[in-house]
Amino acid sequence: MNTSRPSGGAALNLSGVCKNYGQVSAVKPLDLDIAPGSLVTLLGPSGCGKTTLLRMIAGLERVSGGRITIGGRDVTQASAGERNVTMVFQSYALFPHMSVLDNVSYGLISSGVRKADAYRQAEAALETVGLKGFGGRLPSEMSGGQQQRVAVARALVLNPDVLLFDEPLSNLDAKLRRNMREEIRALQQRLGVTVVYVTHDQSEALAVSDQIVVMRNAEIAQLGTPRELYKHPESVFVATFMGDANHVRGTLSNKAGDSATVELGTIALSLPHRDLPEGPVDVIIRPECIRFSVGVDQATLEATVLTATYMGSHAEYNLETPIGRLFVVDQEGPSRLHAIGERVRVSLAEHGVLVVRP
Repeated sequence: MNTSRPSGGAALNLSGVCKNYGQVSAVKPLDLDIAPGSLVTLLGPSGCGKTTLLRMIAGLERVSGGRITIGGRDVTQASAGERNVTMVFQSYALFPHMSVLDNVSYGLISSGVRKADAYRQAEAALETVGLKGFGGRLPSEMSGGQQQRVAVARALVLNPDVLLFDEPLSNLDAKLRRNMREEIRALQQRLGVTVVYVTHDQSEALAVSDQIVVMRNAEIAQLGTPRELYKHPESVFVATFMGDANHVRGTLSNKAGDSATVELGTIALSLPHRDLPEGPVDVIIRPECIRFSVGVDQATLEATVLTATYMGSHAEYNLETPIGRLFVVDQEGPSRLHAIGERVRVSLAEHGVLVVRP
């Protein structure tokens, strides 16, 4: 039996799952359905419950209530070893005194697979993650990115129904994180394994996920595709957590159909009202939708440049305006920086402005 490559992921279903420590709710009752072969990220700030939820899926934490099924099999009371779930940890958790090949084959040998078969499957798993020929090395002889791949190979060789990642890239530098997240995504899509991925890094979640579960205060704040969460956040929290966002207050009026007029200082835009009542509303403005304007126009805001930073491909600004401080990403004119203290005018593109719930 070749267990070095998953034959396909299993569906993962959580119904009313919760976790309590005395009177404290680490995870409030929630429902979550994850399709087989998909990569779903649990995203949120520290203490939101995402890692506790991951550990309950793994069987490392007992649920306080609810039901967990994997591939239609109820595993709520099953031990970690009975779930056919493997986890890649933040710390890699490799045995320093054992070779890479022995690290990857350890779980197979412990479960009764003959050593020769385990080594063959481990070699195949190492080849899958791009480490063919590295089996004889010690973990200390490999880079952080290579050690992370060894940890992935060790998890994959067990042919899991669900593969779990707990902040897997947090120990790597920024460039290596980008490379590794692309490799993890490509590997997941090639093998078709079901993955649940925990991170607090928004860009990481956007890059790897089919679906993102944004968590706050031990519950799900919103679930959707990366595009849905960025373009259509349901609350101020989700909007500001999913990438850079300016949060200001505006006035909503003249509702007609799905749209309404939203006034932001001297600018009036026609935007979806999202069933919010007329009157003061919370408004999100994405930094990339703010444009510098030439000349005086009623559809612009006066602003003063507070900071100006050249970033190579673009320029970044902080502006003081009548509606509050705005962070701007200027993709069009990084060759000429506006000076600190300069008076400018800006306009807003409607595609990056939306009203949200508090």
